[in-house]
Amino acid sequence: MDEIVVKSRALKAGLLAARIAITAAALALALSLLWKYEYLRELTQIDNMVGAMPIALCVMFVGGVAVLSWLKPVWRRVPVAIAVALVILLSAALFPTSLVGGWWLSDGGSDVKEVLPDLSIYEPFKEGNELAKLDGEATLKLDGDLPVMDGALALYPVYTAFAEAVYSRMAYEINRESVMFTNTVKAFDALIAGERDVIFTAAASKKQTEAARAAGVELCLTPIGKEAFVFLVGKDNPVDDLTVRQIRNVYSGKTARWRTLGWKEGGEIVAFRRPEGSGSETGLQWVMDGLPILKPQPLPDMSLAGDGSLMEQISVEYGGVQPALGYSYRYFANTMYANPDCKMLSVGGVYPSAENIRMGAYPFTVYFYAVTRGEPTGNTKKLVDWILSEQGQSIILSTGYSPL
Repeated sequence: MDEIVVKSRALKAGLLAARIAITAAALALALSLLWKYEYLRELTQIDNMVGAMPIALCVMFVGGVAVLSWLKPVWRRVPVAIAVALVILLSAALFPTSLVGGWWLSDGGSDVKEVLPDLSIYEPFKEGNELAKLDGEATLKLDGDLPVMDGALALYPVYTAFAEAVYSRMAYEINRESVMFTNTVKAFDALIAGERDVIFTAAASKKQTEAARAAGVELCLTPIGKEAFVFLVGKDNPVDDLTVRQIRNVYSGKTARWRTLGWKEGGEIVAFRRPEGSGSETGLQWVMDGLPILKPQPLPDMSLAGDGSLMEQISVEYGGVQPALGYSYRYFANTMYANPDCKMLSVGGVYPSAENIRMGAYPFTVYFYAVTRGEPTGNTKKLVDWILSEQGQSIILSTGYSPL
């Protein structure tokens, strides 16, 4: 009899230990995920239901595991156990969706339609164009087998200036398709397909890197200059500075109201986005440093979508305020497609000035690249080497970017 009692107590103790261990493991898993995605560190900055959903699902998961673990194994409680198990499975299945706020069938028209500035003023060899010029003749001249260029919209004035300085005018007139503009996404596709010799862009996105790997292509990214990835608001917005953490909170969905950022009358933040694969969207992914990015949310009013570029949408008005937040690269926002009704923000107290970019003081200072299929060869190598020379760097500086 004593032996039976001892075994019974041991069984109860083992069952208790198992229940405690399972509950503790579920709690540890939930806390580790909330810490990884910065919900615990930014708890006071969460001001909306979408931002709170990952926490709610973690609470449901841990609560469900605890209830199921401690539920007495009797037949009449089987329906309860099944219901709790479904709660556990549902909370686990919905957690990835909650990290990106993917609850909507449509984003409400918040995708930006690309509207181009006047690119004719940057056409090589066109009389009166606004390209940066050298003081004298270029030390490199290419009059045959011209490397086919393409790239990002914001870098078009840079690489067309390279072409005007280095390419023979006659050779260019014969092969005007040696200097092209399609945009970052199509430029990467064309480079990977072997239809371009060199493209000028920000860093490749994860998707573009994977596409190159799948095609058996090694992308070679040669840094040629520096630029600032900037955040923009309407000029009447009283917020002039955001921290890195505040920006990440907005674009990860934790913060959705301007009052959390210090503007009580600002209402809901309308955070505009750029298409996947664009240079500026890749810049945002770099800023987020691995954090899931909130999908575009339905706009409070369809009129906010407009029919212009993100640079025009920054200055939209709604409810008597300018609630928009967006991003771009400094040269594009400041020179190429400037909107006088918006302003660039400082980040962590540092404004994206030319000096702060050159010194690397601005936290979102990035390189831009000459990208080739493998190491450049032939005339493409000559061109890239010239871009890295004093003359090439002077073109970058004169255009409005920061040289290396």
